[in-house]
Amino acid sequence: MTSPGLTALVVDDELPALSELTWLLGQDERIGEVIASSSGTEALGVLDSRDVDVVFSDISMPGLDGMALARVIARFSTQPQIVFVTAHEQHAVDAFTLGATDYVMKPVREARLAEAIRRVVARVEDSDPGAAGAEAEVADETIPVELGGVTRFISRSQIRFAQAQGDYARLHTDAGSHLVRIPLSVLEQQWAEHGFVRIHRSTLVALPHVTEVRMDHGRCAVVIGSTVLQVSRRHTKELRDLLLRRPLRRP
Repeated sequence: MTSPGLTALVVDDELPALSELTWLLGQDERIGEVIASSSGTEALGVLDSRDVDVVFSDISMPGLDGMALARVIARFSTQPQIVFVTAHEQHAVDAFTLGATDYVMKPVREARLAEAIRRVVARVEDSDPGAAGAEAEVADETIPVELGGVTRFISRSQIRFAQAQGDYARLHTDAGSHLVRIPLSVLEQQWAEHGFVRIHRSTLVALPHVTEVRMDHGRCAVVIGSTVLQVSRRHTKELRDLLLRRPLRRP
């Protein structure tokens, strides 16, 4: 990232929280300018008049709340990143579906905010074709999942495969599985560039985790750890072509 740093827009209807977050961001050398806004509507006016790199937004606000603001931003031709800053855990899964870069809980700790800024900078550098390391892998994505009423965070790179469950998807990792409120078709679109491919109408696999491909009487299956997943006939040729061009990871 080049000087003078990121332009950040802070949105919060509570003035003490707005002032504190504005001040904290201003102390970080990676932030070049901080703009404060006390409502979603006011924030849209700022976004309409100038370029902003990242929006740090509260969620629970009167009128246009943080989620509604993010949905409007999602329709922009050039979209700033979104970091939600909130006191409520229950919106974390919805934030993921909107493509948020991070989800920071109040009260905001300086170290946690610094990590959110790091993630924002990583995305900026990954999207810059002239940035150093542009050929490197895209920064990993953090996904909020709910387990026993507690919101936990897993990395996209931990996910071995995902399976459709109606309008939900079940994400499988080494440690277990997690149900998230997002259709498999959306995950397929968002994660295609990260090595996730459809092998069945209800299954999406991460190619880096595939350790074996089996063919038996014209039927194809992939092995991920100790799990064998069937590949539908319509996806078999596409999968084999992809795997021939991409070496399997050693178990």
